[in-house]
Amino acid sequence: MSLVAIVGRPNVGKSTLFNRLVGMRQAIVDETAGVTRDRHYGKCDWCGHEFSVVDTGGWSSGSDDAFEQEIRKQVVIAIEEADLVLFMVEAATGITDYDSEIADLLRRSKKPVVLCVNKVDNGDKVYDTYQFYSLGLGEIWSISAANGSGTGDLLDEIVRLLPEEEHVEDPFAGLPHIAIVGKPNVGKSSLTNALLGEERNIVTPVAGTTRDSISTHYNKFGHEFILVDTAGMRRKTKVSEDLEFYSVMRAIRAIEHSDVCILMIDAANGIEAQDMAIFNLIRKNKKGCVVVVNKWDTIEKDSKTMKTYTEGIQARLAPFNDVPIIFTSVLNKQRILDVLDAVSKVYDNYSRKIQTSVLNEVMLPEIENYPPPAWKGKYVKIKFITQLPTASPSFAFFCNLPQYVKEPYKRFLENKLREHFDLTGCPIQVFIRQK
Repeated sequence: MSLVAIVGRPNVGKSTLFNRLVGMRQAIVDETAGVTRDRHYGKCDWCGHEFSVVDTGGWSSGSDDAFEQEIRKQVVIAIEEADLVLFMVEAATGITDYDSEIADLLRRSKKPVVLCVNKVDNGDKVYDTYQFYSLGLGEIWSISAANGSGTGDLLDEIVRLLPEEEHVEDPFAGLPHIAIVGKPNVGKSSLTNALLGEERNIVTPVAGTTRDSISTHYNKFGHEFILVDTAGMRRKTKVSEDLEFYSVMRAIRAIEHSDVCILMIDAANGIEAQDMAIFNLIRKNKKGCVVVVNKWDTIEKDSKTMKTYTEGIQARLAPFNDVPIIFTSVLNKQRILDVLDAVSKVYDNYSRKIQTSVLNEVMLPEIENYPPPAWKGKYVKIKFITQLPTASPSFAFFCNLPQYVKEPYKRFLENKLREHFDLTGCPIQVFIRQK
């Protein structure tokens, strides 16, 4: 599929246009300049022509932004990857030094370029657009990304310039989605980059560097899935700006759309209240989970440290503590492949379907040995068990008096399911139904 990269200086409306092209609010839009930092991908369908769109951070130099150099690097990578570059400028401001720098870069890249002048909201502003011919990039397309005027003609031109392609099915349909979640600055983007073997996401010591949820196709070492790096989630009282609120919302949405979540925690801090809040969010959404303890190289250790640490985490996660716990140092690339193996195993468990005959053969003798407690002289008889056709493992136990089966016995049934069938890392739902 062809790729179109949207580039330009900060705050010209790149993310607004990106959201319009992909048909959803996928990239964060805010009046603050420099909101977008990583490359952000989506799909656009125009008159039967489908192509990918990548939103990039705003190109700048000589500013106070700590991420400036990294953003420029990401923009250059996006231009190299793209089949066509959509260069955005702003009508009212005119040609700035940044615009000239980008124009020089694009002329050298030899890539097809569509020059798009944004914020042309009325007829009078069209006169402000003619100055951009001096950039030497050919025809100008006047649009307003906010209200959509002119975007139809712009898309016609993009489709005309893109290379012809045969229509193929989405190769990533049906792949598991793995979300990397955790508090700010625990090493989520570093793990993504280490697994991919490239600087896919910007990494700095500043907490909150990643703001959007960034999806990447991963296919190495016999593992294939969609890897989603998310913004760090901190307590609501600590979220001081609208921007971070949207970032956290994106991270929550990434959890909702994932199959397995990698919960990263900082070894120095241990599992804190906010880590527990994120874990409970994963459990509430019925997603598979792998706990990764990062920065393990910074801890002073003896022969019992790992065992003690593991027991401490399991005690906090109880009752759902049947979760793989991997100790890593992403910086030293220590045990990161163990994370992949654990994620793959949890996904297999998450999507496992157990035959009804096997379930009944194994579970009915267990129930007979330890039946549900009698309630007011009435005896509960469980006759039949089946797995429900849900995304996560769910089981229905059919009996004569479902209202008398209480929570402790449901937990017993869950533990017996875990004992007989490998469901490590997966939350289990137990339903008691009327026979």
